[in-house]
Amino acid sequence: MPKRNLSRDLHALGRDLRVLFGKFRVSLIAFAILICVGTVMLRLFYVHPDSGMHISWTEAFYATFMFIFAEIVLPFPQNRVLQVLFFLIPPVGLAIVADGVLRFGVALFNLRERKEAWQVAIASTYRHHIVVCGLGRIGYRVVTVLLRIGEEVIGVEQNPACQFLDELRQMKVPVLVGDARQREMLEQARVREADAIVVCTQDDLTNLAIALEARELNPDIKVVLRMFDPVLADKVRKGFGIHTAFSTSALAAPVFAAAATRACIDYSFYVEDMLVNVAQVRVAAGSLLDGRTVAEVEQELDISVIMYKGLEVLDMHPAPELRLHPGDKLVVLASLEALARLQEMSCVSAEVRPGTRAGTTSRLRRAGHQFWRKVLRH
Repeated sequence: MPKRNLSRDLHALGRDLRVLFGKFRVSLIAFAILICVGTVMLRLFYVHPDSGMHISWTEAFYATFMFIFAEIVLPFPQNRVLQVLFFLIPPVGLAIVADGVLRFGVALFNLRERKEAWQVAIASTYRHHIVVCGLGRIGYRVVTVLLRIGEEVIGVEQNPACQFLDELRQMKVPVLVGDARQREMLEQARVREADAIVVCTQDDLTNLAIALEARELNPDIKVVLRMFDPVLADKVRKGFGIHTAFSTSALAAPVFAAAATRACIDYSFYVEDMLVNVAQVRVAAGSLLDGRTVAEVEQELDISVIMYKGLEVLDMHPAPELRLHPGDKLVVLASLEALARLQEMSCVSAEVRPGTRAGTTSRLRRAGHQFWRKVLRH
């Protein structure tokens, strides 16, 4: 889970306040104009009845400001223009102030709008991140994996009722609600500053539209596109210069096919025309794997051991001379045939499994053979 730093929070807070004040900028401008007009009029035309002199700029500003709140600090003038000003400033000023306070209050206490505005403010602080469009089951898993490997992510989802939004926000992921096909939404997700965008909604044309819009905003961005039609995915990859276009059916087909076999397979994928399978196996005591080295297993079965997990160690690159013990777990890349042989080797067969009738018979048979060999030698 990414850690939110103080500078990012302060930057986001500053942007959020600017957005918040923007909600009542009309009232602020009107208030400033009223102050300026009142100050200039009093400074140029008001003559104090006691001294017979014009008041200073500071006195004129203070008097105008107080007039707005119905606090009269100067004697009533004889000049008719100033008399009109004395009557107009209080009601106009109070109306402007009331309008500004009302706008600010609505913006401040509109929780849904404030939540979304804060998400946009946090997103504005991101650089060199990854944008994920479509936060359904696939998008949610993509985000969690990216967070696990240390990437910063901004999510975009059109459906405000999506079940994963609150959970992702609890993970400190900025989630923007809106149509990612709109340029404004992609700009709020900081696509111009992003390193990559993953588009995984459930509609091929929507995914393509988002990808092309993102490419227009940021020609150097890496685009990873989910598509359901494998033919269309291939054409998009070649015709539109999309870095990676994945067909969901092409990705899922080998997994379903492998799952239909007896092999215990976690994941399958094609490398050109070759089906590669990822599987886990645990070494059982007394099995054919017990006591063998990693190199021996790889050479005999023509597989690749990509991870070893012992009782106290996890090794992503196990040494060839590492010897296996009961309870150890291996993660391997292999063909279906090799995996079938590996599964057989990892288990204790009925012939040698202690405590079984077959195992007892096997031991008696071997003892008898050894006895007659000794007799014949003598």
